[in-house]
Amino acid sequence: MNAPVRSNLLQSQSAGSFGNQPFKVYTQRDLDRIAPLAALPDDIRFAMQVVSTVLPFRVNQYVIDELIDWNKVPDDPIFQLTFPQRDMLEARHFDLIADLIRGEADPALLQEAVAQVRADLNPHPAGQMELNMPSDAAGNRLDGIQHKYRETVLFFPSQGQTCHAYCTFCFRWAQFVGDKTLRIASSEAATLFAYLRAHPEVTDLLITGGDPMVMKTKHLAAYLEPLLAPEFEHLQTVRIGTKALTFWPHRFLGAEDADDLLRLLERLHRAGKHVALMAHFNHWRELETPAVREAIRRLRDTGAQIRCQGPLVAHINDDPGVWQRMWNTQVSLGLVPYYMFVERDTGARHYFEVPLVRAWEIYREAIQSVSGLGRTARGPSMSACPGKVEIQGVTEVAGKRVFVLRFIQARNPEWVQQPFFARFDPKATWFDQLRPAFGADKFFFES
Repeated sequence: MNAPVRSNLLQSQSAGSFGNQPFKVYTQRDLDRIAPLAALPDDIRFAMQVVSTVLPFRVNQYVIDELIDWNKVPDDPIFQLTFPQRDMLEARHFDLIADLIRGEADPALLQEAVAQVRADLNPHPAGQMELNMPSDAAGNRLDGIQHKYRETVLFFPSQGQTCHAYCTFCFRWAQFVGDKTLRIASSEAATLFAYLRAHPEVTDLLITGGDPMVMKTKHLAAYLEPLLAPEFEHLQTVRIGTKALTFWPHRFLGAEDADDLLRLLERLHRAGKHVALMAHFNHWRELETPAVREAIRRLRDTGAQIRCQGPLVAHINDDPGVWQRMWNTQVSLGLVPYYMFVERDTGARHYFEVPLVRAWEIYREAIQSVSGLGRTARGPSMSACPGKVEIQGVTEVAGKRVFVLRFIQARNPEWVQQPFFARFDPKATWFDQLRPAFGADKFFFES
């Protein structure tokens, strides 16, 4: 690593008494080693085994010890966020896998059934593989890069395609199940740099995953430091998508290369790049521990900005009071509330989805109860195939009850901020279930 930009950085950012906490992780094969689970009934623990055979499971000791209230399990929101539940699989899928496990089926037969179930769970929503991945001049697809919106490129470094723990609702769950045909990843920094040189319209780079904060700082630096060269002057913002503040805030405290990471972010900031950590929070409890608050303080001292986003999901945060408290807490800590998303149509969506009208009601009630600084949170937003569609409200036009919608971001920039209407449907949970209002055959962007 290069020398720090200013010598007093670490003196002003002491991690205090947190030290180098050991990172202890558990996956499906370790379920029997997670001590608090022993108190749960056998049927619940067997259900965890079945569901985690299909959907990825990973948790760590910090989440177990610091975030979950085991007296409230199974209803505890962080338990629901991190541990598999029976109803995350449809009954037919659950019974198929459960019967094979009980019958000690041949591993190849079990894996074949698991692959069939995963294929039914829409592993790549919103045209991720078909529409978002660009090609080079020779027509070769550039694995590990997505370019859906003109100004923003997403990059998936291969070293960052895991997380400190997995969210049970994750829309990128297919990255973590060991099937290379489902993964989006690149180990070629040169591919990224060449693409950015060829696209001067790109102002924002989002390093995503998985979670880039699982990477060693030296690997992250190999992707980020070259962006300080004059040829990348058009790149104004470096975003890093992460849930490390929730799942492992010690990454920014006593981890072996935590200080190097902070120096890296500060160098980017002082060189003129806007550095934004796109932090993923789902519940105010994730913001309550001393470790996360100290990690936030250290990160903000580098000049990086922390923006907060997360989906509205049943069993975890489908309550306006949760969002109100979470947004107020974020503002008090100097964070920027950014997005409330609608749960994507993938994975265990039937377990987590909330009707769109209810999502809007929760957003409206929560946003009414925060100050102007908290009203930077946009939503409810659906990251659908044509773009990010915001539900602006429900109203009556010409005697018809309708959803009022607009694009916050879109494949075609001309669509952005154009209001449009969909027929009101109290049961709709995703954009593709909506139909144009007033007798139209198509929405304006479909032609």
